[in-house]
Amino acid sequence: MKTIGLIGGMSWESSVVYYELINQKVKAILGGFHSCKNVMVTVDFAEVEKLQHEGNWEALDEMMATAAKQLEMASADVVILCTNTMHLCSEAIMNAISIPFLHIAEATAQQITKQQLKKVALLGTKFTMEKDFYKDILIQKHGIEVLIPTDEERTQVHNIIYNELVHGQIKDASREIYKTIIKNLEKRGAQGVILGCTEIPLLIKATDVAISVFDTTKIHAESAVEWVLNN
Repeated sequence: MKTIGLIGGMSWESSVVYYELINQKVKAILGGFHSCKNVMVTVDFAEVEKLQHEGNWEALDEMMATAAKQLEMASADVVILCTNTMHLCSEAIMNAISIPFLHIAEATAQQITKQQLKKVALLGTKFTMEKDFYKDILIQKHGIEVLIPTDEERTQVHNIIYNELVHGQIKDASREIYKTIIKNLEKRGAQGVILGCTEIPLLIKATDVAISVFDTTKIHAESAVEWVLNN
């Protein structure tokens, strides 16, 4: 079995879920006493959040690249970044290491394609919803049309992530807000919804909405397991 390298801590709430999903998937496939060989480097999310909202992506590129190099030095065979938003730093990470980097949007796009969906909604931080680093993979590489919430809805989605979910706060009122936003996107033609922040699956489950749900945390974690078991 190869070794997965995880860049975590953004937030640690979702990094815990990555670790759990990865080991559950390995046990489901291999059985017995098997668990996944992995190493994790975690960063201080307070530093990350501050730099994000200052727009200092150069410093964040350096931080993520350093973490990736640490994983390679620790004998990881592949790197995954346990967060959607910080995939803005993907190029810096790939330039810093000689081992593969598995992009969360690529893994998600493959699952959407399997279901033969052509139009999906994207929920996440404002950085993920408004910038092109994530949407371009879906649109340009896979021909998937991407819808995002309105300005007001994007603010609601973003604030719930940073004010509640990254602190482990799961509120029924916030779940209802998300459900309403997803329903509005469904009315605009969305056939599925990407939970494009690794904390959102803590709040929204497939049973909460009528359209297909793409849990990027689960998709990404399980794609990493498939990679280490098949390479």
